[in-house]
Amino acid sequence: MKALTYHGSKDVRVETMPDPTILAGDDVILRVTATAICGSDLHLYHGKIPETQHGDIFGHEFMGIVEDAGSEVTNVAVGDRVVIPFVIACGKCFFCENDQFAACETTNPDQGASLRKRPKMTPPAALFGYSHLYGGVPGGQAEFVRVPKANVGPFKIPGSLADERVLFLSDILPTGYQAVLNAKIERGSTVAIFGAGPVGLMAAACARMLGAERIFMVDEERYRLDFAVAAFDVIPVDFSATDPSEFILEQTAGRGVDASIDAVGFEAKGSTTETVLSALKLETSSGEVVRQCITATRRGGVVSIPGVYAGFIHAFLIGDAFDKGLTLAMGQTHVQKYLPELLNFIEDGKLQPDIIISHRMKLADAARGYEIFDKKEEDCRKVVLTP
Repeated sequence: MKALTYHGSKDVRVETMPDPTILAGDDVILRVTATAICGSDLHLYHGKIPETQHGDIFGHEFMGIVEDAGSEVTNVAVGDRVVIPFVIACGKCFFCENDQFAACETTNPDQGASLRKRPKMTPPAALFGYSHLYGGVPGGQAEFVRVPKANVGPFKIPGSLADERVLFLSDILPTGYQAVLNAKIERGSTVAIFGAGPVGLMAAACARMLGAERIFMVDEERYRLDFAVAAFDVIPVDFSATDPSEFILEQTAGRGVDASIDAVGFEAKGSTTETVLSALKLETSSGEVVRQCITATRRGGVVSIPGVYAGFIHAFLIGDAFDKGLTLAMGQTHVQKYLPELLNFIEDGKLQPDIIISHRMKLADAARGYEIFDKKEEDCRKVVLTP
């Protein structure tokens, strides 16, 4: 089969790889019909995620048709059309039974070398196509993929809905939705969303659906901000021209917003000090957006963090967060928990996640898709690939 593989920072290639096979009774083999490049894939592309190895197959946003199924698979059958959550969960452990699928205890048993050095740390669940830190499971930017734990993950899709309409159920839509729920957004809320990438846009869509009164969208790319204004009626904040938190405080009579959402993560542009510390390997993440969120959020508010972070940051401003009585909510998305209600929202027309797609390409051109997305060329918002 053809698949997108990693060979070092900014070096990804579509190559011929062995076809996947059934390895366990609850596996299925999926023929991929659509996949996408996620903003968090760029962390892998930049070589910033530990234990990403040469030849790893990327991709955690994908869907397709079940081609083969193990003897223990009961939830889906050959021929079913399904979306695959990016989190691999067993459905039986303590965390899965509490709908905390991203904390599944069983799907990432070796935890990766980095976590073995911290034996008291609970391992994360395995993820598709996201380094050996998260299980080393081959991803879905490929013609075929093995899907383990198929009685828990694959989610059947009605034939009336096009692939593009439901593809983002695999990650960015539930990620944006969980971020908004964590932020306790309701009718009349004010919220600041930092980052107008795919997750930020999905958060804006969900916040608007839940009745947010004012949404501040922070980014430096004018084309992204313009799209967010047109699609979700946000208040644009260009951080290259103004200090976002100061602007937001001015617009809220000095009080701040009810909640802030960090949809950027650890590769945000940081201070000169952070750049030096990162170069010296004394810091692994930029804390710039987290600091902005803490400043922009009112006392008693929430800072919700769906953006990916790795390792540690300095100048966290924990004293400011404590003084303001902020709630911090963060972590990987419990995708399986949200799929039924999100599908209903799509079917009812309350959410149209496919409107953010700007580029449609063949899998064979995936390397170019990464380059366009990374460099923000051609007003790229979201790339969808088809084999």
